[in-house]
Amino acid sequence: MVEAQLDIAEVAERSGLAPSALRFYESRGLIASAGRNGLRRTYRPDVLDRLGLIACARGAGFTIAEIATFVLARPTDVELRARMADKARAIDDDIARLVRMRDGLRHASTCTHAPLVACPDFTRAFKGS
Repeated sequence: MVEAQLDIAEVAERSGLAPSALRFYESRGLIASAGRNGLRRTYRPDVLDRLGLIACARGAGFTIAEIATFVLARPTDVELRARMADKARAIDDDIARLVRMRDGLRHASTCTHAPLVACPDFTRAFKGS
């Protein structure tokens, strides 16, 4: 059975990316077109999963070059795996910082101290930042 192909316009619509971004990602090896329908690129439906991974990685602060290296990673890429572990630790640090910020803001939204920054509970949320 032939797998249905998605036109570049449909991929753009579903992913929220401009067709130019899809062509750019393709030029960097992050995604691959499955062929053409006339002059338009077509993609397999699983390209949407790859684009989700790319969006998540971009949101976590990865560069296009970093993403390109880890989408091609093999179990034998020891140096790359070490960089990925370092990045995971940095993301853990970011998460901890953001949780402290969230907790401080939640407290500040109901705190009666004047000024708010003088509140010991508010300032405690940012210790260790």
